[in-house]
Amino acid sequence: MQARLPVVALPAPADWVEFGFVRDAVGTNDSTLSKQVATLADAGYVEVRKTRNHTGRHTHLQLTAQGRQALQRHASALERIVAAAGLHTTGHRHAR
Repeated sequence: MQARLPVVALPAPADWVEFGFVRDAVGTNDSTLSKQVATLADAGYVEVRKTRNHTGRHTHLQLTAQGRQALQRHASALERIVAAAGLHTTGHRHAR
């Protein structure tokens, strides 16, 4: 999930997010993000909604309940790693 972490984390606080927003925030291109999203959708982590209106086609992403659980497990694992390394939030090692 590490390479896909930003793609899962960005929709977490929102209901639906636009594909272009995620693409720009992650700093990738449409093709690369599409592949990441397809993998995450296949895993059940994100739902994809495609719509069309007078301004064109739009793709939106939503984190699923399964995706939220996976994100929480990943974040908890990262927190345990940081705690085990003795790092403070400032990024400096704790002297022992």
